[in-house]
Order: sequence, then C-alpha cells, then structure tokens
Amino acid sequence: MDTQKEVLDLLDDVLSLKGRAQGFNADTVLLGAIPELDSMAVVAIIGSIEERFGIAIPDDEIDGSVFASVGSLVEFVERLANS
Repeated sequence: MDTQKEVLDLLDDVLSLKGRAQGFNADTVLLGAIPELDSMAVVAIIGSIEERFGIAIPDDEIDGSVFASVGSLVEFVERLANS
C-alpha cells in the first residue's frame, strides 16, 4: 500500500481540495498553510484515517506536529498502522 497516496486521497476528499492534494509531496506544509485545514477538519481527518486504515488513534498521540507536513502525517499513520 502506498500510504502517502492514500493520505493525499484522504486529504483531498475530507478537505474538498478538488485534486490539489495530488500536487503535494512529503515536504508540503499543512497546518497554517492550507486554509481548509481547521480544527474541525483535523477531527474529520482523524476519523477518516481510523476508518480507512483500520486503526484507533489515541487522543494523547495527536498534537500539532502530526499535521505539520504531509510527511509527518504519513509517518504518523504508518507508525500506528504497523504497531
């Protein structure tokens, strides 16, 4: 599974980016750089990640650093999916 592609698809869907996420790479800044990514969107993304990847994300695992960039979000998902 290509986790980064899955995460980009998820971001595109949840944030209604209309394909913009497909141009993102691991270094793309998320928090503070994408207006659509607000606190409610973060909650929706977390729920979508849990559903799509079949993982449970403990509340104490989530902080701003997870959503700093595409790469940090992908690493977070991979770490939880493989634990």
